[in-house]
Amino acid sequence: MITRSECLAYLETILEPEKFQDYCPNGLQVAGRIHIDTLVTGVTASQALLDAALDLKADTILVHHGYFWRGEDPTVVGIKQRRLKQLLMNDINLITYHLPLDAHPVMGNNAQLANLLEIAVKGSIPNTGQPNIALYGNVEPLVMAVDFADKIYRALQRTPLLIEGHDRPIKSIGWCSGAAQGYIEQAAVLGLDAFISGEISEQTVHLARELGIHYFAAGHHATERYGVQTLGEHLADKFDLQHHFIDIDNPV
Repeated sequence: MITRSECLAYLETILEPEKFQDYCPNGLQVAGRIHIDTLVTGVTASQALLDAALDLKADTILVHHGYFWRGEDPTVVGIKQRRLKQLLMNDINLITYHLPLDAHPVMGNNAQLANLLEIAVKGSIPNTGQPNIALYGNVEPLVMAVDFADKIYRALQRTPLLIEGHDRPIKSIGWCSGAAQGYIEQAAVLGLDAFISGEISEQTVHLARELGIHYFAAGHHATERYGVQTLGEHLADKFDLQHHFIDIDNPV
């Protein structure tokens, strides 16, 4: 068990949210119980995740996608009202880390993808945020695009959409979890053979073909499971918490 303030202080130290220009507040979004004993983690603070946390008698939920996004309607009605009401009435903390959880060099989504896909990290891709969050590295041995797509499927249990940009084997590859398809051009500037993200846009297809770089759309949810799960496991080990990672199915 740990106090909420002690847990938040530790998270602020390791994730350094003040370094990021983010689209939502990082840290405590909804205050609940002062002490944390049972932690539920998940990708998104959906109603289904809240219901699962309530069933498990969790006092704290830790997610990658929380609430209060930049530009959203600030009124507390409809879905937002129902979610917040459930948290407040049951005294459950909601803690959110967005870009800091993508970027952490060990527990982040991108670091975990590198581990799962056996990519040797070489560095970050310039002009992919402040600080840069997209990574690049090498795969050994060289692999054809269709075979790497199969590797993604086996690692993430989701069939990626492959847009082929050339007919060479893959040596160098960049990646960024979530909806980072816009970074394909920065990856091409580095001369990378391929780029992976979660989502794909209409123009991504043309960019991949014209820039001569393979693009893998591996799923927004699928590429962002592993950071929050790893962070939850770390907190459970460090502070002797009960931890449950809840994977709410999402095909996107």
